[in-house]
Amino acid sequence: MSDTETYTPPKVWTWEQESGGTFASINRPIAGATHDKALPVGKHPLQLYSLATPNGQKVTIMLEELLALGIKEAEYDAWLIRIGDGDQFSSGFVEINPNSKIPAMFDTTTGLRVFESAAILMYLAEKFNNAFLPTDLKARTECLNWLFWLQGSAPYFGGGFGHFYAYAPTKQEYPINRFAMEAKRQLDVLDRHLADHEYLAGEAYTIADMVTWPWYGRTVRGESYDAGEFLSVHEYHNVIRWEKQIAARKPVQRGVMVNRTSGPPEGQLHERHDASDFETRTQDKIGEDA
Repeated sequence: MSDTETYTPPKVWTWEQESGGTFASINRPIAGATHDKALPVGKHPLQLYSLATPNGQKVTIMLEELLALGIKEAEYDAWLIRIGDGDQFSSGFVEINPNSKIPAMFDTTTGLRVFESAAILMYLAEKFNNAFLPTDLKARTECLNWLFWLQGSAPYFGGGFGHFYAYAPTKQEYPINRFAMEAKRQLDVLDRHLADHEYLAGEAYTIADMVTWPWYGRTVRGESYDAGEFLSVHEYHNVIRWEKQIAARKPVQRGVMVNRTSGPPEGQLHERHDASDFETRTQDKIGEDA
């Protein structure tokens, strides 16, 4: 449908055909498993099933930050879920996350499943003595303010702007303009706040930064949807300063590699089962097709 055509919704919507665009082949209006397949289980306490999208990177960054603190109980196995192939619709994955979205985690020490990226970070923070989650009421509240700001805002950026700008079968002016405006408004919210704060919750690096950086940090680097010039990301000087500060952290650099299947082979660690994997199991070392 072109921008000039008018669409009249039917009285009752029915799913008759794929709408086109990237991921159309796996989109459907119902939940539940499409095939039987058990999830693999490794040797570590925490079993992560994910892909290195911005939402997936939130969790691997947190896990690597915990390990950098010397918390050995945060050791984890990270299993690759290829969402383009529909791995998230296996019976094993749906059992852990009925919403069929990555990331999802199972804690073998408690027998608990955890899904939704923010819930996973809060679970890990509270499990490990409030790591990266302030205990002071004021600081904790500010941390949670930004944590939930991200969870509410990112879908407009990814599912809104990202979809219509990069993934929709046709380029349409109205939705691109609508969501570009929202994307820039969100960047301005962050930029104004970070003008007076080192990190989102104040002077301390917290889970609020970990959930926000993979989305808006990548954006001001010009990596999200190849839209840096379109969104004039160079204007957001405070977000750029914050992005560089977090990107320099070694655990962040490791976290973004885990379950990654794109980019330079040396930056891809499809599965992570040991800290040594970063040195020995990246795709440049084991082969592109491994």
